[in-house]
Formats: sequence, structure tokens, C-alpha cells
Amino acid sequence: MQYQIMSQPFTVLSLSMNAGEAIKCQSGAMAWMSRGIRMETKTGGIGGIFKKALVGESIALNHYIAEQPGELTLAKHSPGDILAFDIGQAPIIAQKTSFLASTESVNMDIFLQHKVGAGFFGGEGFLMQKYTGTGYAFLEIDGAVQERVLAPGQSIVVDSGYVAAMEATCSMQIETVKGFANVILGGEGLFNTVVTGPGKVWLQTMPINALAMSLYQYMPHPSGK
Repeated sequence: MQYQIMSQPFTVLSLSMNAGEAIKCQSGAMAWMSRGIRMETKTGGIGGIFKKALVGESIALNHYIAEQPGELTLAKHSPGDILAFDIGQAPIIAQKTSFLASTESVNMDIFLQHKVGAGFFGGEGFLMQKYTGTGYAFLEIDGAVQERVLAPGQSIVVDSGYVAAMEATCSMQIETVKGFANVILGGEGLFNTVVTGPGKVWLQTMPINALAMSLYQYMPHPSGK
């Protein structure tokens, strides 16, 4: 299977599939495809439904099987990018709701932050997703992407919500913003996320919640103001 990611920021993932190859993806992700590619919708059982509900993913996944060579194109749900991860090279931990698609041999499970504070106060969330196995996972990223490689013990301080993904060798914790004036007037919230290496970190430049807040001021309100 060959893939191509194109048309940023309205990004699509184009897959060139050989007969017998399959891909699983979020419901509603398919934009167009060739004849000869068959779709099957699967829930993964009660356990699978429960896990998907916890991390905010669609309860059912669509599986596309190529009965003959063809093209399958998947579209991102909002402006941003799509990243391809070779999970066999390194397990990946990513923000919830980032899953777009993967090959059948990739396993997606819930990742629980070691420190409860990272869940309740960090924008990345108490529940994240961990990808293991072999093959490729394709994840949705909000905005553009910046990649950082952290040495052992090296840390990066990130505003909550801007961590899109990291290698499983990295760790994450929450740090309180110091100073009353900084908290009240700084506009950065109460907490920052600290990611410590070794490993790679993928940062996103426009988290969907930040985009929503930017657009909110231009939307009509019930009061008419």
C-alpha cells in the first residue's frame, strides 16, 4: 500500500491499495474511492465501544478492503495536517480524537496519564491514545506541525492543548504557572504541559478548541449581540 498526504490545510490522505489490502478509519472519513473497494463497518465488541466512547472517537470503524487495485481517499475533519507514523518503529501516544486511519495490524488502546493532574488540568487530557503493533497509523493534527527531538532528561514547556503526539519513551506532567498577575492577565491559563525526553514530540499550532474560541466572537448569539 502506498500513501500520499496532500492539499494542506484542507488535507486529504490518498491510499493506493493492492488487491487484498485493507485499512480501517473513522466513520465519515471517506471522501472518494475506486470501484472494487468494499466497506465493512465494525464496532470491535462491547470493549471496543467502551474504549472509543471514553476517548471521543466514533463507536464504529469503517474497514475498506480492496477486492481489486484502486484508490481510497480520506479527508480530515477540520483544517490542519495528517501525519503518518510507522508504529513498528516506535509506539506513539497521541491526543484523543486524533485517529483518522490505520492498517489492520495497528492496535489502538487507551493511555492513562501517570499523574492525575495531567488529565484534569492539561489540555492533552487524562485519557490519550496509544498506538502499538506494526504498520502505519494516520493521525489528524490541528493546524501546522512542529517536531522536536528531546534528549534524555531534556524538557519542553508547552501550552495546554498544543501537544499532538509523542513517542512512548517521553513522559508528561503538569506545571502550574507562577505568579498571580501571570495567571490573571497572561491569557495562558493556570497550567502548562511539560514533556520530557528521550523521544520525539509533535506540536500542533492551532488546537481545535483554540480555533473554536477564535471564531466564537464572530458568531451570532441569542441576545443578538
